[in-house]
Amino acid sequence: MTTTDPSTNANGSSEEWRFRMRDLCEESGFSRQAIHFYIKEGLLPPGRKTGRNMAWYSAKHVERLSIIKKLQDERFLPLRAIKALLDGGDEDFSSAQQRFLGQVKTRLGAAVAPRATGPVKLSPLLARSPHVDQQDIDEAIALDLIGTRDVDGETVVSEEDAWMVEQFGQMRELGFTRELGFTLADVAFYQEAMDQLVQREVMLLSSRLAGVGAERAATMIEKALPVIHDFLIRIHEKRVRDFFEAVQTPT
Repeated sequence: MTTTDPSTNANGSSEEWRFRMRDLCEESGFSRQAIHFYIKEGLLPPGRKTGRNMAWYSAKHVERLSIIKKLQDERFLPLRAIKALLDGGDEDFSSAQQRFLGQVKTRLGAAVAPRATGPVKLSPLLARSPHVDQQDIDEAIALDLIGTRDVDGETVVSEEDAWMVEQFGQMRELGFTRELGFTLADVAFYQEAMDQLVQREVMLLSSRLAGVGAERAATMIEKALPVIHDFLIRIHEKRVRDFFEAVQTPT
């Protein structure tokens, strides 16, 4: 079968679609199997097929793979978290909104920058949290709640994930044990709800604050974040109180 070069394709140019799979592997450092997996899982868009076993890829694929690698290597993010970040990326916003959000990000700076995290060895972390075991860690990894890496023969997590292990250990100590049916799956829905909440927040802010300019919008957002965080805590407390107030007391 003759392979069609993308430069002859009316839908695109060789400048846009100039990478073959082996080029993607060389540019990104990922294996062919890993790239196919990312495409299957929706982290990476499929290439432009020009034959049954031939496809071409663009610079956007290289850029996306670079982002995935950075998030994995520097922030230890699991694939689910990476997918959530990518799904909430530029494709959901108009060009004007993208420019505005980029300007706001520049002005916010450290207020929204990822926390500098280093690797935390898993073995001493589990020693500090004796109520959490390897089965819990395996479940957390399977649910993409935390990401792990092997560094010098040691399994490590990021500092941003270590707190989750420690807090789940506290819940175990309070009696929320596996024997009663409590697992890491019971906290996964909190993360799913927060992903949706943040996405709605960003869409709302990008549409409502564009008219005030990036400088003022950044100031408003930075000052509002602590207020919003406090609101979330208080509204959760109130909803719990409201629920139990409505429960009928046995007579």
